[in-house]
Amino acid sequence: MSVSKVQHNEYCDYRSPLSTRYASKEMRYNFSDQNKFSTWRKLWIYLAKAEMELGLAIKPEQIAEMEAHVDDIDFEAAAREEKATRHDVMAHVHVFGEQCPRAAPIIHLGATSCYVGDNTDLLILRQGFDILLPKLGCIIQRLTTFALKNRNVPTLGFTHLQPAQLTTVGKRASLWLQDLLMDERAIRRARNDLRFRGVKGTTGTQASFLQLFNGDAEKVKRLDALVTRMAGFEKHYAVTGQTYSRKVDIESLNVLSSLGATIHKICTDIRLLANMKEIEEPFESTQIGSSAMPYKRNPMRSERCCSVARHLMTLVNNALHTAATQWMERTLDDSAIRRLTLAEAFLSADTILMTLQNITEGLVVYPKVIARHVAQELPFMSTENVIMAMVKAGGDRQVCHEKIRVLSQEAGAQVKQHGLDNDLVERIKRDPYFAPILPQLSDLLDPSTFIGRAPEQVVEFIEEEVYPVLENYKGLESGSVELNI
Repeated sequence: MSVSKVQHNEYCDYRSPLSTRYASKEMRYNFSDQNKFSTWRKLWIYLAKAEMELGLAIKPEQIAEMEAHVDDIDFEAAAREEKATRHDVMAHVHVFGEQCPRAAPIIHLGATSCYVGDNTDLLILRQGFDILLPKLGCIIQRLTTFALKNRNVPTLGFTHLQPAQLTTVGKRASLWLQDLLMDERAIRRARNDLRFRGVKGTTGTQASFLQLFNGDAEKVKRLDALVTRMAGFEKHYAVTGQTYSRKVDIESLNVLSSLGATIHKICTDIRLLANMKEIEEPFESTQIGSSAMPYKRNPMRSERCCSVARHLMTLVNNALHTAATQWMERTLDDSAIRRLTLAEAFLSADTILMTLQNITEGLVVYPKVIARHVAQELPFMSTENVIMAMVKAGGDRQVCHEKIRVLSQEAGAQVKQHGLDNDLVERIKRDPYFAPILPQLSDLLDPSTFIGRAPEQVVEFIEEEVYPVLENYKGLESGSVELNI
């Protein structure tokens, strides 16, 4: 069917799945046109207030008029102006001036487009981090509870995806937690490192403001500091070109890409464990795993996290290329790519954090399945214990080693060639050579004796490293996350 035959509605336009399916309302608003352009207006008000305070001929009623129209933006009028001028900032200057006729002569006084553009971006980046950090804190809290609850549950460790020495379910979760703590630290640091671009003029020299204040450099410096404080920042960048350094975007997206790698790893582990039927993500009673296979319980939440995380991990490359190609004081090929990249990075991070929180709030552990898998492999892992017990009972280590080697090969053939259970323990029990240690055999095969200090490590790690971080989020805990799709 041709486009002309379809009645146009919102479903006829492309809409990013990040905004229509996945990300939160607060993050979508943070990157919305309403937030962006109302922030522009606030910045024009801060500038006018500071200029008035420093002696320029600006009247309080002009400020009041601007403040009365911060949020009532005529987007259609702005679109018409931008079509005519091919300049988004001037389009909004004109529309704001029409709404505020008394203030029109002093709106954007002495400023360049990047005064509103870049400073708004920095405010949005900071607010984006402020949205993400409590969500990350919630996940850390949920996984902490999970790790403590399961710290004593023995499970097969895996190296090279092959069964290795035992660990515990809680200890594995503490590995996830450790990566998330590193992300929390990096994101918080990136957030706190953000500064305001401030009032710098067209190439960062503040020449226009020096003219406004008749060469009074101290007033120009005070103007920069005043506007910075009004915008809620403690510091501004001491030097800029036309824009703040695009390395700031790299630092911001680096920490989000790293978060993506962490969540991809965690959710891949969960997907592998779900395949083994040891751990499962939440699965509603009405949820359908497959249109063709009704029995399936696909780990779709973890799969979604991995999918969106892969997108997130690539976005920092855009920031790297943008920073590398900013010629001299600025070139405009940073503009379109940043409109795409910054928003998508934060919306993607928001999506995977909410989805992972939902997963961690409903993880299901199947101890009997885990115990069965341990039982299949533990006899092989216990052979050294058996040898040591025989030596203590007076046996010859080399003789014992050879007997265990032969019995292990026979048991391995039963598993691999015939698909049977591991019967090494039964073979040991039937061999008269091992009669001296048969009373000890159950103790030698107790899984809890193979997990080392894993339970204690979990407790020590949480008390020493996790709880201090969670202190930052007391009172900011969110409720449970429900996913609509």
